[in-house]
Amino acid sequence: MDANDLKKLMVSVRDGGTSVDDAIDRFRAMPYERVGDYARLDTHRGIRTGLPEVVYCPGKTPEQLVEIIARLLATSARVLATRASQAQFDVVKDRLPDANFNGIAGLITVGVPPEPISPDRFVCVISAGTGDIPIAEEAAITLEWQGSRVERIYDVGVAGIHRLLDQVTVLQQANVLVVVAGMEGALVSVVAGLVSRPVVAVPTSIGYGTSFGGVSALLTMLNSCAGGVAVVNIDNGFGAGCFAHRINAAASMGA
Repeated sequence: MDANDLKKLMVSVRDGGTSVDDAIDRFRAMPYERVGDYARLDTHRGIRTGLPEVVYCPGKTPEQLVEIIARLLATSARVLATRASQAQFDVVKDRLPDANFNGIAGLITVGVPPEPISPDRFVCVISAGTGDIPIAEEAAITLEWQGSRVERIYDVGVAGIHRLLDQVTVLQQANVLVVVAGMEGALVSVVAGLVSRPVVAVPTSIGYGTSFGGVSALLTMLNSCAGGVAVVNIDNGFGAGCFAHRINAAASMGA
């Protein structure tokens, strides 16, 4: 449950569409609900932070995962699960037919994204190479799932910088930019040097041996000579999406 869900519930009680007892039942799971001996679901997180609890799939059995998602849906209109496998999704789909799977990003979604917080303000998600798209898509869908409009610009790395420069108008119109790059990670400094908005940098583990699984890109981004850059962990598209959304939402509320 997030603030919008709570508001709708309170309006429904006021207007007679939901009884007081039914509303109380919706609140019984707050601030968390215990599921067996393996999970305590933070059902209050959406009200507290603006983003309902997101399910991290690795390490969970398919049966645990489907039960967690089903319980979260009892208090929220939508659920997002990250880093899911096809096998995990197959079990979820069998019990929850409305579930969808983005195999590129490894994301399970149930429900529909909210309307954009502002149709005029958007976050631009950029990937250096095609190999970086899975992490870029994780960021993009995370943003959309929270209510940010997203524009995608993929495969515009510095080895063919004319591809990026051809998109400068879009870059400069963005409210926030998420730049996803592996190899040496140089794309971040280039983008940040072209725009006046915050840039969220995401190093990826894409690259040859001396990229050290993304460490080279991470260090390049941390050492960027361009101002206005914040760096998240290697392959952390989800974290970048959450951070960029908060910037976008704060700017939109102040508009």
